[in-house]
Amino acid sequence: VQLQASGGGLVQSGGSLRFSCATSGINFRINTMGWYRRALGKQRDLVAQITSGGSTSYADSVKGRFTISRDNARNTVYLQMNSLKPEDTAVYYCNTDSRGRPWWGQGTLVTVSS
Repeated sequence: VQLQASGGGLVQSGGSLRFSCATSGINFRINTMGWYRRALGKQRDLVAQITSGGSTSYADSVKGRFTISRDNARNTVYLQMNSLKPEDTAVYYCNTDSRGRPWWGQGTLVTVSS
């Protein structure tokens, strides 16, 4: 199982970024996919999640600004982040559960400057 995330970087407050996470080794179509983040000195928290049926859920802090989506043909999940704030600065991870355990992407740093 591999989750390969890409798309992080440095952006000014109010800017946008888009993450993608390409997967292999899982039955992507049936998996719930998620994005988590860990800010410096804090625990890793769920940011957004999308079920196999396309239902989405978001942390209150990102509702209305972030959008999670999936492309089952490409086995890829996306996170579109708009109106970024300095408090969104964190390492972002894609995630899924498969074969009885969680799997994580390698982590992608987002830095939002004020």
